[in-house]
Amino acid sequence: MVDGGTTSQPPPPGRWQSVRPEPFEAVVARHGPTVLRVCRAVLGPVAADDAWSETFLSAMRAYPDLRPGSDVGAWLVTIAHRKAIDQLRAQARRPVPVESLPEPAGRDGVPGGWESDLWAALKELPLRQRECIAYHYLAGLPYADVAAVLGGTAAAARRAAADGIATLRRTYLADDLALEGRSSR
Repeated sequence: MVDGGTTSQPPPPGRWQSVRPEPFEAVVARHGPTVLRVCRAVLGPVAADDAWSETFLSAMRAYPDLRPGSDVGAWLVTIAHRKAIDQLRAQARRPVPVESLPEPAGRDGVPGGWESDLWAALKELPLRQRECIAYHYLAGLPYADVAAVLGGTAAAARRAAADGIATLRRTYLADDLALEGRSSR
């Protein structure tokens, strides 16, 4: 034995049986809003609900096999990332409608709400920048975890997020400032 009672040997079989995972309902309650924000930022408000549902269905199946001590939030964001990619690929295969109907006004992040222009600005960003912004700023993941989810380095994730934020400041905020300037005249 080394100081502190730890050994270099793996724990005996069944040692983790006394560690009980948190009930899945509590995991959904705690991480559900974060996963939904990530899905909305990557996919927009319409497809986000489907990706959120698929994320938690997949997570529910895999949750019993999750290693004790795992970062459940990062694990769920990784699943949401993969489900969002699936949704984007499926969208690319669907036919594009000729006419679009106007979106009704709404609340709580649905189309037509106050943030619909923000969703439009996010949608104009390249996918990598949009994902880095969503995972870092909305999910609260450190850049190292963002890099692990997306593949690449923490520096590349930081750069993509910074470029995306700079673009949003130039385009999204510039439009708001221009409107304020016109209304004050």
